[in-house]
Amino acid sequence: MRIMRTIADVRAAVGEARDSGSTVGLVPTMGAFHEGHLSLMRRARAENDLVVVSVFVNPTQFGVGEDLSTYPRDEQRDAALAREADIDILFAPPLTEVYPRGFATTIHVAGVTEVLDGASRGPHHFDGVATVVTKLFQIVAPDTAYFGQKDAQQVLVVRRLVRDLDMPVRIVACPIVREPDGLAMSSRNVYLDQDARRRATALNRALDAAEALVAAGRKDRDAVIAVARAELEASAIQPEYVELRSTDDLRELDRIDSTALLLVAARVGAARLIDNRTLEVSP
Repeated sequence: MRIMRTIADVRAAVGEARDSGSTVGLVPTMGAFHEGHLSLMRRARAENDLVVVSVFVNPTQFGVGEDLSTYPRDEQRDAALAREADIDILFAPPLTEVYPRGFATTIHVAGVTEVLDGASRGPHHFDGVATVVTKLFQIVAPDTAYFGQKDAQQVLVVRRLVRDLDMPVRIVACPIVREPDGLAMSSRNVYLDQDARRRATALNRALDAAEALVAAGRKDRDAVIAVARAELEASAIQPEYVELRSTDDLRELDRIDSTALLLVAARVGAARLIDNRTLEVSP
């Protein structure tokens, strides 16, 4: 595995691979690897000749008062895990390589960015995501890019970005990876103390309860959200949102006719956590 710091080095290595007919996969990350990240790397490794993993804590997607300065960083550990996953290139650029002096361009994806995390965290969040992802796609020019379904809204934003700008990149969303107690794996889980860690499992239980209700035949939005909220409130969690949305464009749904996304965000202790579940109605 090679660790690269510059855009020029990555482009040269990818160009050399392209010249030999290799396919290229990209896993964009902010580091602090856990099993969720590693599952993306394994999928990319299985499907591509050359695999690039980026590690960059992107400041433009953090707002005032968010955890940019404290976001977990451990490049040495990340590099060791990436090497074990048989990654070819770990792209870990400094801030000035991605955003050089005078950088003045922002990518805005309308519609799917304005609800849920876009409303809670502000429009800067997905503008920052779209901008850095566009840059990574320009730098690496991957055939396929891999994202985690835990960030379901982000996946839809990236899909819209790729569609609208005619980017020749296939977007693969990989399943959420969970701890044995059901908590979705996240780099921010390290913020949880013992009590908050116990309470945080309510997010997955809320999704389980909603899924069970739908399986029992309930399709109306209010009932699905109520049962999820009740599970959260039983663990003294007041969510930022619990919403039922369409799986393709995040429009609000009054009922589930085929499939729907149930999404939840909540601050538990020192951590802001998100989770989601695709709910399906049997024919």
